Amino acid sequence: MTLELRQNLKLTQQLVMTPQLQQAIKLLQMSRLELIETIKEELETNPVLEDATTEEQIQPQETDYKPTDLSKDIEIPASKMPSLGSVEEQKTPWESKALDEVDWREYLDDDKRGVLQSYSFEEKEGPNYENLLTRSFDLFEHLIWQLNLSDLDDDEKRIGCLILGNINEDGYLEETVEALAQELEVSINEVEFVLSEIQQFDPVGVGARDIRECLLIQLKYLGIDNPIVIDLIKNHMHHIERANFQAICKATGIPPKDIMNAIKIISGLEPKPGRSYNIIEPHYVVPDIYVYKVGEEFVVSLNDEGLPRLKLSSYYKNSIEHGDASKEAKEFLQDKIRSASWLIKSIDQRKKTIFRVTSSIVKFQHDFFEKGVQFLKPLVLRDVAEEVELHESTVSRVTTNKYVQTPQGLFELKFFFSASIHKEDGDDMASQAVKEKIRLIIQGENTMKPYSDQAIVKILEEENIQIARRTVAKYREMMGILPSSSRKRLNLK
Repeated sequence: MTLELRQNLKLTQQLVMTPQLQQAIKLLQMSRLELIETIKEELETNPVLEDATTEEQIQPQETDYKPTDLSKDIEIPASKMPSLGSVEEQKTPWESKALDEVDWREYLDDDKRGVLQSYSFEEKEGPNYENLLTRSFDLFEHLIWQLNLSDLDDDEKRIGCLILGNINEDGYLEETVEALAQELEVSINEVEFVLSEIQQFDPVGVGARDIRECLLIQLKYLGIDNPIVIDLIKNHMHHIERANFQAICKATGIPPKDIMNAIKIISGLEPKPGRSYNIIEPHYVVPDIYVYKVGEEFVVSLNDEGLPRLKLSSYYKNSIEHGDASKEAKEFLQDKIRSASWLIKSIDQRKKTIFRVTSSIVKFQHDFFEKGVQFLKPLVLRDVAEEVELHESTVSRVTTNKYVQTPQGLFELKFFFSASIHKEDGDDMASQAVKEKIRLIIQGENTMKPYSDQAIVKILEEENIQIARRTVAKYREMMGILPSSSRKRLNLK
């Protein structure tokens, strides 16, 4: 047996992920903000790429004004030369009268707050300057400020700093006193003393180790010495959380009327004292596309506002064609031109793909755009992919982090894709529509006798919607709705 080297020709087809193709896929799944940041980076690194929007903004406006031809000598007679005398000599009679009638003393007195303030005929209340801060204090900064103003000595403030560092955003102490004392190598009594001082800080109840201690601190601060309220907080919080008031009456022997009055006092306390300092910064969403109703049809329109309009620099293109640049410079510019051209083409293709996918969604979900969430139909990626002749993965990238402004509100494109729920009459419903029905059922329930998950199942069965109890519980949790035992409210009037 001998070994031989041979050459064979074989034709195969395969998809090669070139850098240009990878860039196009990456741009397709970017959000609007990510796309703007990517374009800005390309504008900074690629000299061939220019923003046409910026050039339009700085371009001078056309007017009928024609500048004087300074190449010609113009002689002005001395009699026509403007006078450089005093202001009084140049004023017309009506100007002199108007200036004489001005009460300059009153004007200057009113202008002490600033120079040349603008005046209006109606008084307007402006915002306070203390409300113009770039950010507000969080709970830790607020507590540190109070600790520095307290009468504690340096060693006690050092203990207080460690305590404040272990207080969570709700205002509760997450570490034990024993562990804090061991870490600082001080006695437990010293830590307890500093903690008791911190528990007197604002907001009331901060530094508590559990909800019972938090509520008791607030009672003490408010001067409420009701023994029934104190007993309920100390021994029956688990029944209060479940609204099991019959068990409280049975365990305490207290009349229901007194229990209701005590519950009314407890419900007015703050279980999370740090809540007011947990300020969540709003996240503003700019829609990538708009859907308008014009007549009886819905029109899809791309939102190009804020996106730079890219173009190739004519200067560098002329440098390659007619300039005397070196070979290395021309190769560099040609590479940058190819990169910029591909970026412009990829962004344009991204816009066309988003437009096609959104138009297909509008076609499938016409009833939603016309009537609302309850009329959302089941839809999967395959349906839209077959409609626009794209791959499912491409449709998935297009609908990720893309938002559309519709007559029904602002939605992510992913919102329109949902599984189907079977109905006995044959017309399936989207899971989002079922969620909306559950939300409306709970919204219209009697808060003193809220619907259980099983009761919601029976209500949906009356509308020919077959759904399991565990599915109702799952949808309810996804919408952030509490179970019936926690939704129960008392008639405290």
